[in-house]
Amino acid sequence: MQSEQIKDIALEALHDMKAVDVQVMDVRDLTDITDCMLISSGTSDRHVKAIADKVLDALREHDIRPLGVEGREKSTWVLLDFGDVVVHVMHPEDRSFYDLEGLWGDHVRQMVLAQRETHKD
Repeated sequence: MQSEQIKDIALEALHDMKAVDVQVMDVRDLTDITDCMLISSGTSDRHVKAIADKVLDALREHDIRPLGVEGREKSTWVLLDFGDVVVHVMHPEDRSFYDLEGLWGDHVRQMVLAQRETHKD
């Protein structure tokens, strides 16, 4: 299955479970590890776990198994690795502290600026 399809199924599951502030980050030009990161929040530990479980179940219905799952025990930050798509479901405090959007966003901005400098006449 293509990464776009995996992303779409995961996004639908995130929205079905009312995940908060869902962000899609295309990182294929930044890393060989994955093509896309989905970052979202749950309103409590229980909500974070329920969201992650829904994503896992939705993809299992399409015979897609994760390469790895981290953090389900504590459920403050659950990482679901589907290879080309990585799903982060985070407690708001962890999301704010680790600021993945800022981390990757800063890198994206730096790459764009570097490319502009390279292509100047």
